[in-house]
Amino acid sequence: MLPAPYADFYRDLLEVVPKQNVYTDPLRVLAYGTDASFYRLIPKMVVDTNAEEEIIHILKLANKYRVAVTFRAAGTSLSGQAISNSVLVRLGDGWRRFRIFDNATRISLQPGIIGTHANRLLAEFGKKIGPDPASIDSAKIGGIVANNASGMCCGVAENSYKTLGSMRLVMYDGTVLDTADDKSRAEFSRRHPGMLENLRLLRQEVASNTALADLISRKFKIKNTTGYSLNALVDFEDPFDIIQHLMVGSEGSLGFIAEVTYRTVVEHPHKASALIFFPDIKSACEATITLRETPVSAVELMDDRALRSVCGKPGMPACLMGDIADNTTALLVETRAATKEQLEKQIAAVTASITHIPKLGEVEFTDIPEEFNKLWAVRKGLFPAVGAVRRVGTTVIIEDVAFPIKDLAKATLQLQELLKKYEYNEAIIFGHALEGNLHFVFTQDFSDPREITRYQGFMDEVCSMVVKEYDGSLKAEHGTGRNMAPFVEMEWGAEAYRLMKEIKAIFDPYGLLNPGVIINEDAEAHLRNLKPLPPAHSIVDTCIECGFCEPICPSRNVTFTPRQRITAWREISRMKASDEKDKLLKKLFSDFSYFGDNTCATDGLCATRCPVSINTGSFIKRLRADSVTPCQQKSAQWVATKFGTVAKTVGVTLKGVNLAHRLLGTKVMDTGSMVLRVATLKKLPLWNRQMPKGLSPVKPVPVNDSNPHKVVYFPSCISRTMGPAQSDPEKMDLPRKTIALLLKAGYEVVFPDRLGELCCGQAFESKGFDAQADMKAKELSEALLKASNNGEYPVLCDTSPCLYRMKETLDKRLTLLEPIEFALTHLQDKLTFTRQPKTIAVHTTCTSRKLGLDAKFAQLAQLCAEKVVVPENVFCCGFAGDRGFSYPELNKAALAELKAQVEHCSEGYSTSRTCEVGLALHATIPYRNVLYLVDEATTPKR
Repeated sequence: MLPAPYADFYRDLLEVVPKQNVYTDPLRVLAYGTDASFYRLIPKMVVDTNAEEEIIHILKLANKYRVAVTFRAAGTSLSGQAISNSVLVRLGDGWRRFRIFDNATRISLQPGIIGTHANRLLAEFGKKIGPDPASIDSAKIGGIVANNASGMCCGVAENSYKTLGSMRLVMYDGTVLDTADDKSRAEFSRRHPGMLENLRLLRQEVASNTALADLISRKFKIKNTTGYSLNALVDFEDPFDIIQHLMVGSEGSLGFIAEVTYRTVVEHPHKASALIFFPDIKSACEATITLRETPVSAVELMDDRALRSVCGKPGMPACLMGDIADNTTALLVETRAATKEQLEKQIAAVTASITHIPKLGEVEFTDIPEEFNKLWAVRKGLFPAVGAVRRVGTTVIIEDVAFPIKDLAKATLQLQELLKKYEYNEAIIFGHALEGNLHFVFTQDFSDPREITRYQGFMDEVCSMVVKEYDGSLKAEHGTGRNMAPFVEMEWGAEAYRLMKEIKAIFDPYGLLNPGVIINEDAEAHLRNLKPLPPAHSIVDTCIECGFCEPICPSRNVTFTPRQRITAWREISRMKASDEKDKLLKKLFSDFSYFGDNTCATDGLCATRCPVSINTGSFIKRLRADSVTPCQQKSAQWVATKFGTVAKTVGVTLKGVNLAHRLLGTKVMDTGSMVLRVATLKKLPLWNRQMPKGLSPVKPVPVNDSNPHKVVYFPSCISRTMGPAQSDPEKMDLPRKTIALLLKAGYEVVFPDRLGELCCGQAFESKGFDAQADMKAKELSEALLKASNNGEYPVLCDTSPCLYRMKETLDKRLTLLEPIEFALTHLQDKLTFTRQPKTIAVHTTCTSRKLGLDAKFAQLAQLCAEKVVVPENVFCCGFAGDRGFSYPELNKAALAELKAQVEHCSEGYSTSRTCEVGLALHATIPYRNVLYLVDEATTPKR
């Protein structure tokens, strides 16, 4: 039961917001309430919104019942500004509209669009948005603007504040203001004359106080996100300009940003980077000051401990494979240009500018993407390098401060001494040197009061040093949040802090918008509500809950993301360890089985986005294995032993289902299967109109031993049992199509013995039956070794998820290839490819992505068809083997954006039959294995 006044708020909320978008159960408010910071507040209620009218309704109710509201975009913020113990409002997919206009010099974005998506939209015009935070692949526009997030290149010249065109806002009382609309301005002036007058008075006060105006201007010459954007009172006279610029960096404490219009910036097509080593901090900082006068777009500083943290790691450049001497400091420098010729001139100018400064080695720029991406991998690897080695139960803290550039060397050395004094021996320092912006990363245990005292002493000294000795910024780009709110007055002084409190009162008179953030009178607010990170499982204990994994997760819009799964399991583990064996623990555990386990596709793509490479799919598989009962083990063993019989039975069953479909029709089958699913409480898998027909066992073809061109073909058990759907105009099954293609290419097709009994073990492993999975893998390995003459012949598996597991578990003498790589490697010299006059779609499966084949898939498709569509924001399809039949909502959510992107395509192609079932169902075009496309587009070479 919700306490008052939340029960009334909830009742009235449902008049506008669908009930399924409001969460009050203990598991989801915990999981959904977590952000990337090291603070935790558990909301009373979480609300997903998709429309402006919902926000208006929520804010009106907040006023009516005096209920506090916090807005959340992606939750990647680090300072505790996106959490709440009241009502947390999250952005749903309804907040992703955009408009590009004025020759792409402007772009209007709703707050739910991810930063890199905005840049992809602008790429064809040679433009991008100004802000470039490190979290841009996950952070959404709403958070980027609300935190005034910057990054490596944008500095203070191209951040949200400086590139802002206009805003559409919803104020505390539900009033909408569009600053680009004269009618909206006029209406707002009639409804809120007092607000506008108060802002005019504040502006006049600042203008008449030269010392205060100078302080504000000076402090915003360097990066600064501490407190409100007081520079709005200096830079603008129009109250509407002041309003929209105050909203930048306000962290949701002044209103809701419903849309922002940016002035775009140029994205130069030519880039070059160099990793330059210096003997000490002083030399590196002298070089930075010099480089500010040259055409560089980024200069990243890394101290000796930062460099050692990634030295020798996979993917690092050769220059970081040896010992790093004490005090060595590196600058990662990038320059960009419109032409190749201009780039070369800039490289020469940049190199020449620092010839007089002592260096370790030569300055070597590279404009080769593969090479400079390795250099930037050094910078990107710093944060996870610390996170990966932290002790279980501790958290990773990343702070960011900024100094006037002239003081950077001295301040960096002083910061190093403070870290040594407080024994943060694992800490590293790096940052955006051009802007005097330093990040320092260290690990902290918040479970021990003595450790909290150590942290308090350290932060007190850091803040004192930054403000009193250098007049720097306590928060350069990560926002104030709860983390720095107690220190805002220290940095700004009493007079400026009073202005900030007046601004808060003008915009939020009842203090209901994200209370405790930016303005907080509690001097120890940064030490309260610290997030526990108890041991949960060895696979996920290094998770820092940053949320970088979330955009790629297929279940992100239906149940949990990897971050939320880990958060929930951590709490369950904590309660278990503390013997809290009460009803709440049972409720959390019961709900986790659906939200955390059953709807996890276990695709592992989350590891490709995770700073510490956590594969949450592997974690869920381990939980499944740990929960297997003896009875289930016995059943799995029987299936593994009798696999050939079971596979034949599946084929026969699918033939029967297909016959019923032909006789009864799609409508009757749809209705009947839904009734049966409801009647069995969703225990019975759901039939769909793309259900494959069953197949008879594959028949091997004769082999000419004198032909040296041989390939071992292993059709997966899925391909051997699941044929085309009834609606697919292609009637030939995949094994026969593949055999025909191989014969056309001049290959002798060799099959392993006892083919019908073979399986890679993927189906067993995904359900937690590890012993049976390993048994089947061993059988397959032995059979393929024999068939390939101990690895002499390549092995083709037509299903990429199976091939991925085979690569992990089978004998390393085997050359294992899935369709994409096999076609590009072994068919181009034997077949002539002719591009077919049609438009097709391709879907790279999660395993093919992990194998690095997404670009190669596009390359292969472009050999075969005149136009190839690669849908954006469609990653794992969510079918997950047979899970798409048992949990169709997962597949539906994962492919929600597919149909609109492929509507002009005649068919689609992939490399997994079950994935193709889900893809065809939601795209409403047939999807087949890419080998069908290759066969259609090729003829034998003479």
